[in-house]
Amino acid sequence: KMAPRTKPTTLVFSAALMLTRASQVATAVTRFTRASSTAAATATATSAATATVAPTPFSFEVLHRSRKPGSRARIGVIHTPHGDIETPAFVPVGTNGALKGVTSAQADDCGVQLMFSNTYHLLVHPGPEVIEQAGGLHKFMGRRGPIITDSGGFQLFSLGQIERDENGDPIAEGGELKSRSQYSKEDQSCILSVSEEGAQFRSYRDGRLIMLTPESSVQAQKAFGADIIIPLDELPGNDVTGSRLSDSVARSHRWMARSLREHKTDVRGQAMYGVLHGGTDRALRAESAQFLSEREFDGTAIGGSLGANRKEMLGLLADIAPTLPDERPVHLLGIADEVSVISASVYGIDTFDSCWPTRVARHGTLLTREGRINIRATKFLTDFRHIEPSIPELADMTGCVTRAYMHHLFKQREPLFTMLASMHNIAFMNWQMARVREMIASDQI
Repeated sequence: KMAPRTKPTTLVFSAALMLTRASQVATAVTRFTRASSTAAATATATSAATATVAPTPFSFEVLHRSRKPGSRARIGVIHTPHGDIETPAFVPVGTNGALKGVTSAQADDCGVQLMFSNTYHLLVHPGPEVIEQAGGLHKFMGRRGPIITDSGGFQLFSLGQIERDENGDPIAEGGELKSRSQYSKEDQSCILSVSEEGAQFRSYRDGRLIMLTPESSVQAQKAFGADIIIPLDELPGNDVTGSRLSDSVARSHRWMARSLREHKTDVRGQAMYGVLHGGTDRALRAESAQFLSEREFDGTAIGGSLGANRKEMLGLLADIAPTLPDERPVHLLGIADEVSVISASVYGIDTFDSCWPTRVARHGTLLTREGRINIRATKFLTDFRHIEPSIPELADMTGCVTRAYMHHLFKQREPLFTMLASMHNIAFMNWQMARVREMIASDQI
């Protein structure tokens, strides 16, 4: 547990102090938040033995707002019981309470400040009772830094919408920015029914029936002990419009109100973000923003369909941003590629989560300043440069391995490839976010 902190207020910097802050953020580009992440973990571990010290309450402070005309970009800090998060920040997804191929200690070394885990999969196995017996998700997975968990609704509804052909095989989706490109046993939600009470589904693991309600979702996330939790919501398909979409948004609002009531009965130091819905319908998005603003949520998570491509998403964010409570942190659900984190930060997004950087890493795509490289290509057989030669810190992170070696590992299907590729892409994304913070500090975006 950490020492108590007085609730911060939004800071207004003088010109001289802003120059100092810009210099500090510029320094962070070379370390891509690794030092701050490690320091937070060390402080948490050191003070954990003092049971009488209250944990740091959740709060958010804005350190600088971009002065570039039309920009809503900002630098901030989210304070949580398990450490601080410098924003804007990248949030990798550990679906089952684990980043595939990467340990918690390695994640810290790669600069991970906040990690995302999925309630749907943790409900299926090992179950909230087991995780609670372990002392919560942090102890269960050996993570000291902050964790955010979702409600289970995204997997339940989005995976339940998978269209199948006459043979029962998945049909690839189109026209949705956050569509899924791969399917597995875990990507079959087996949803059975949806009612005002909640949604019932059959476990893909053992076939047992599970009823997910706003209350049970919150109770599960209480057992997990995440720093930030998400209320249950309904996720309509990207093709749902008109009255069907309006009805879905209304149900999500009712479920979120129930979730918030359940959360308030036993807060446990956790923060709850309300989820903004409405698809690409601007009027419904504005209605949803008003609903969230009128209730005591600690932050805002932008969910639902964001359009078919990045251009549509950015247009939607431009219209959404002015309607959101400015004093609350804003999280963009499911979007965190190396390009979108820069362009979306302009609209005041504070945190971005996605499994994309680690998923593409496992399949041979590595991120660099010059663009994405397909390490499977034969041209890398004798390329003895580091993966990203221009950023020495990234080379250090992966033991200074070369592109040729990574090509060899991939071709030989060595498990080591998954670890090194995932670590590189995570570290690159955190380096990219430090660069974004530097650009905001200097009013470039």
